Amino acid sequence: MKFGKTVALWIAAWLVLITSLHGALNLRWFAARQASATSRGKFLVGFIPVTCHLTCPVTDFINKSMTGESMFDPIRFNGFPELKEAFLSGYMPATFILAPLAMSLREQGVPIKIVYLGHRDGTAMMVHKDSKIFRIEDLRGKRVAVPNRYSNQRLLLFKALRERGMSIKDVEVLEMPPPDMPAALYSKAVDAITSGEPFMGQTEMDGYGRILYLTKDVWPNFISCVLAVHEDAIKNNRPQVQALVDGIARSGRWLDQSMEHRLDAGEFVATKYYNQNPKLLQFVLSKPPDRVKYTNLNVVRKDMEEIERLGVEAGILNGTAHFEDYADPSFVTDDTKVEPWAWKGLPK
Repeated sequence: MKFGKTVALWIAAWLVLITSLHGALNLRWFAARQASATSRGKFLVGFIPVTCHLTCPVTDFINKSMTGESMFDPIRFNGFPELKEAFLSGYMPATFILAPLAMSLREQGVPIKIVYLGHRDGTAMMVHKDSKIFRIEDLRGKRVAVPNRYSNQRLLLFKALRERGMSIKDVEVLEMPPPDMPAALYSKAVDAITSGEPFMGQTEMDGYGRILYLTKDVWPNFISCVLAVHEDAIKNNRPQVQALVDGIARSGRWLDQSMEHRLDAGEFVATKYYNQNPKLLQFVLSKPPDRVKYTNLNVVRKDMEEIERLGVEAGILNGTAHFEDYADPSFVTDDTKVEPWAWKGLPK
């Protein structure tokens, strides 16, 4: 018995050590605590390598190009589960996150506020080029991959089916990490995939994917992800949060200012932040030009309430948190007055 207790204690100690090393080396737990006290007021902002989070690395890169440093530290995650846990742990006070997920967290009592949007549109549903799926009605009985239960892509599918007299139960919905979706469609393990770009564009660019619909065809001005901030950060560091939102908004205006700016962003974001082929990101930012839009991103009640209503109808939200609970639209009240960055782009 004594030997068993000794072994158990050694195992527990070993797990604590491994967890601490993982946090220190991979998640930068201790660096984050030190940074919050010593890095001239900068804080961490979470993002995932998708186009609806693009303004985060764009802002970071432009700040460094213009002034030699950034106003915040962007932290890349590979999926929303890890990003969510990092936010809940207090590791970072701000993050880009799925809009319905932010609302769900607020329903659970998490002090989170949506302060700005990621982008509008920018999502497609792709089918295999050889499939016989040409209309949304043709999805009946098919396997459709979505990022997760709280993704707006699932709500988009729910909306598209309902408008054609169908139900979400008429398809087999599978939850799948977006990076895995192109291979699943290529192998025909699923019949259709939908997530944020550039993963949908990858199937099109590689020649085996065909667009069934773009979000603008089903849900004009579709919103996938939002910039959300912990209420404590707003309360204790509002000027810092305002600077973050202003920077993100200016990056959106800069991106939509010209196709040259979009192509430049595709180059430096893909190589320095996303670890992707620049041609892929440039493809989805340009074909068609309005596939992804980075202006008109202030938080508007009717947009959020539409997501909230659909979330309740789709069974992913309880309806116990409302606009005043999960949103703070005061940081950008009129997106049309936002001035783009004066940065000219990459050297030619």
